[in-house]
Amino acid sequence: MARKYFGTDGIRGLANGEKLTPELALKTGMATGLTFKRGEHRHRVVIGKDTRRSGYMIENALTAGFTAVGMDVFLLGPMPTPAVAMLTRSMRADLGVMISASHNSFEDNGIKLFRPDGFKLCDELEEKIESLIDSDLTPRLSQGEDIGRAKRIVEAGTRYIEYAKRTLPRNTDFTGLRIVVDCANGAAYNVAPETLWELGAEVISIGVSPNGFNINEGCGSTSPELLSEKVRETRADIGIALDGDADRVLIVDENGELVDGDQLMGVIAQSWQERGILNGNGIAATVMSNLGLERFLQGLNLKLDRAKVGDRYVLESMRENGFNVGGEQSGHIILSDFTTTGDGLVAALQVLQVVQATGKSVSQICQIYDKVPQLLYNVKFSGGAPLDDAQVKDTILRWEKQLGAEGRLLIRAAGTEPLIRIMAQGDDEVLVRQVVAGISDAIENAS
Repeated sequence: MARKYFGTDGIRGLANGEKLTPELALKTGMATGLTFKRGEHRHRVVIGKDTRRSGYMIENALTAGFTAVGMDVFLLGPMPTPAVAMLTRSMRADLGVMISASHNSFEDNGIKLFRPDGFKLCDELEEKIESLIDSDLTPRLSQGEDIGRAKRIVEAGTRYIEYAKRTLPRNTDFTGLRIVVDCANGAAYNVAPETLWELGAEVISIGVSPNGFNINEGCGSTSPELLSEKVRETRADIGIALDGDADRVLIVDENGELVDGDQLMGVIAQSWQERGILNGNGIAATVMSNLGLERFLQGLNLKLDRAKVGDRYVLESMRENGFNVGGEQSGHIILSDFTTTGDGLVAALQVLQVVQATGKSVSQICQIYDKVPQLLYNVKFSGGAPLDDAQVKDTILRWEKQLGAEGRLLIRAAGTEPLIRIMAQGDDEVLVRQVVAGISDAIENAS
């Protein structure tokens, strides 16, 4: 069933654009509040946000919606997405909300919703909320003493910092490590540097001056070049790059070389296997993950289950296979012993723990396998369905055969824009480039 408001990760769009308006936020608050009101107890919802200017507008509209249907609102202020999921559980809330468009630029914003257990909503619940949004909710509004109230929770950041520190073995101490952390001028601009400092590290912070408009702008995990430069300049041991809502992380080693999510999952999987805490004898990744990771895990006698792109599908794979490690090449890493969603800071702490415990450099720890040549390319099309074109289908089959059984080819239509995404991997880099070029030419000619 096609959905009107919800996408792959909540509601997202241009703030005050065609979809994401204060009116929609108000109705979303009312509809979601009514959906999660169960029993006679005083219901509560926690709301966090990143640092976008439009967050004030959406926060107030949501608050009005929730209080209008009798829910008490606890406002967390700027807070990472995983912190909202954690606080939803620990504060025994009936619902959690994160106002963020993650790694998008400041013009966009979004509404992510969490169940009482900290997990994101299933399709059925989102569809139920959509039907309520488009209905007349006036008869169901609260009145008199039943109207909700709102208050700010000033200690939310401290609670998350303590939670993040407790994911490490007892007495872990990062004294002697010089760490550059890039918070993307986003939600973790306070909590991430403070957590690392409390663990004993020398911390150099960048991307910690949000002004409402500079989130993800030339910084963070979407633009790690600034971090690489700062690591080399300060001769740091490691660089950590978060995105706007801190549910993703990439790392830079002491040489300024980038370490992606696949490599981080490999490090964590190997460490947890050695410590006897890796569940399911493998990890969950996506169809985009590099073949180098798969081969590395095979060398450890570990499985790699490939899910569709998207954290909800990774989480489904983790549950089905009993894994406690999963994630995406982009750095969205889920460690289900601790979190119900991706947590960039917690994932980085696991890698730092390995660095400190072994005494090895970050490059020795993280550059653990040779990446198979991989190329991603987006092809714009003007209309129609180019992947249904007979010539395009024949071209894809021909290049797929040339790539062979040892290579991987993924072609899919983007969900939110007129793009065909092409991903090819193989040991022969020249062939990989030829495959992508040949298929993209065929798609362009068909559109």
